[in-house]
Amino acid sequence: MLSRIAESLFWIGRYVERADGTARILDVHLERLNQLPLAEQRTVSANLLAVMGVDTEDDAPAGLPQLLRRMAFDLEQGNSIAGSLSAARENARRARETVSAPVWESLNATWNGLTSHRQDVVGTYRFCTWVIERTATVQGLADSTMSRDDSWQFMALGRALERADMTARMLATGDEEAFRLSWANMLRCAGAYESFLRSRRAAFGDSYAVEFLLLDRLFPRSVVSSLRQVEQALIALDPEYTRTGKMDQARRLVGQARTFLEYHHSQDLIAELPEHLERVQAACAGASDAITSKYFAQAAEQAWTGEQV
Repeated sequence: MLSRIAESLFWIGRYVERADGTARILDVHLERLNQLPLAEQRTVSANLLAVMGVDTEDDAPAGLPQLLRRMAFDLEQGNSIAGSLSAARENARRARETVSAPVWESLNATWNGLTSHRQDVVGTYRFCTWVIERTATVQGLADSTMSRDDSWQFMALGRALERADMTARMLATGDEEAFRLSWANMLRCAGAYESFLRSRRAAFGDSYAVEFLLLDRLFPRSVVSSLRQVEQALIALDPEYTRTGKMDQARRLVGQARTFLEYHHSQDLIAELPEHLERVQAACAGASDAITSKYFAQAAEQAWTGEQV
């Protein structure tokens, strides 16, 4: 496969997942932002923009209008919902001969529908719901209409890598004790509320929710499960594994992050959460660089913010 096609497929997976994750996070935060005084709205908005890696336009205090514009509707912002969907569509156009027709048509229809939503709180609620539905459609069509060859593996690789990073960022939005999401809202951010209740039953609380989102091996959006999916895609793309355990840099970074989480037992997971999240995000960034260097012709650094599409 041409490296430019592989790169486009990888970033389709990442951008679609990024739009989905950002929509989930913004949807849950809007619900509580509407209930806060103006000063606290600005604090939470600034914290959320910083965690999500969204650049602010000026030195003015961040508020709810700026949050909506920068995280949801700004086409020039690579980390916004609209910017991510626009970038996914552009990458699909470059790989038009490889992605299936239903995937292309769904991405194109999604891109065409971006401008039909009002840029206010009510409009953003509906926008987030619409984005979650559209990204699920794109991902479902990719899974059901593309062969499990290298093309699909690169898309799956990008999706899983971004999912691990987005779950880590979602958990990081509650660093400030005064504005921390409730355990129920943390689970709703990841679409994990019902799965958590079925698995934990009467065991409620922040620590149980964090443990579920970090360590549950069966829930597909948990960090450990997402990192495992990254490893599986990397093995499918390059199954070589010597007797000495030699492997490429991306597999090494992801594997180390996953095993540290799986085998690290802590009595106070929340107290150590920032360290765990920082390690996961560093592993995802390092793995992305290693994948770019190994598989793609141009090994330019692709940071989480400001990707060139």
